[in-house]
Amino acid sequence: MLRTSTTLLLLRHGQSEWNAERRWQGSADTPLTPLGRRQALAAAERLRDLDVQFCGPWASDLSRAASTASTIASAIGLGSTIADRRLREASAGEWEGLTPDQIEVQYPGWLEAHRRPASFEPFEQVVKRTIASLRAIAASVESRGAVPLVVTHSGVIRSLMRHLGESDTRIANLAGVWLTIDFTDSAIGGSTELLDPRGTLDSLDTGGISVGDLFDPGGIVVSGIDIPGEDPR
Repeated sequence: MLRTSTTLLLLRHGQSEWNAERRWQGSADTPLTPLGRRQALAAAERLRDLDVQFCGPWASDLSRAASTASTIASAIGLGSTIADRRLREASAGEWEGLTPDQIEVQYPGWLEAHRRPASFEPFEQVVKRTIASLRAIAASVESRGAVPLVVTHSGVIRSLMRHLGESDTRIANLAGVWLTIDFTDSAIGGSTELLDPRGTLDSLDTGGISVGDLFDPGGIVVSGIDIPGEDPR
């Protein structure tokens, strides 16, 4: 059976307003800060210097990711951003909008113990919908050698890397990872629906997905490494 592969670059969005305020975001839709927009432009310069033919971009439908993708696309001559809600950050339930201090008051000891409220979207759920999106993106690429540019969120990237057996590395704004997806013509696509955070998963097939090097944006003002709301455990 015909087998092919596609390499993708997954980037985290630029600094958002709640990043700057150290609030848990989850799937709340918070815009970029002026620094976040400058980070996106600086990352575009870095991408332009690479010997890579990018296509897309694709992005989470949350504005901090979609705006980052659109900014980069305009700077390096890509097309309109294709939004996919399967790429959005994990819902943090009732923790969205809270600072670590506020969470500690309401849920003493939970952060240190990596406990999450029942409304928090399960790790496995995030991985499953992300994989479905990435496989569909990889299958849609028509130009041989073109690399899809995908802008998503730190929790999404870290959850995927952990599930693939990689070390859990914190992802700064505009940092990311290279992925390669090998697939047969019968193992592509996936549902376009965002799964119910309380749903049950039967399996998590990550066959054919391999992690490459981390992407270092290099030279931009770094932010968003130690903020809350990005820990997938």
